[in-house]
Amino acid sequence: MKYHKAPKQLDEREKLRKFRELDDAFAQALRQLEDPNSDFDIPTGPPVRSLAALEEEDATERLQARERLFETQLKELMREYGQSGQAVRELIATLLSYDLWPEDEPPSITVS
Repeated sequence: MKYHKAPKQLDEREKLRKFRELDDAFAQALRQLEDPNSDFDIPTGPPVRSLAALEEEDATERLQARERLFETQLKELMREYGQSGQAVRELIATLLSYDLWPEDEPPSITVS
């Protein structure tokens, strides 16, 4: 049998048919995207946040980090000097009552 090319032609025709189907589907999708009245829902990923929202989130994270740092340093000092939570509360109350630590000002924290 010398004529063994018939299946190959069939394969080429099948490939061409599939390509046309894909091309038609792609063209239809493009038309839907370009149509302003189309209710075609396109997933675009997470919403973009504003710069103000990002800065606010960053400020909140810095405040939380500062609070964790203060708490860690305070506990370390309490452990180092053998002071209980009650003793520290009494010390703060004494400082506040003699106006040695203004109530509306947080203690300054330096990172070493």
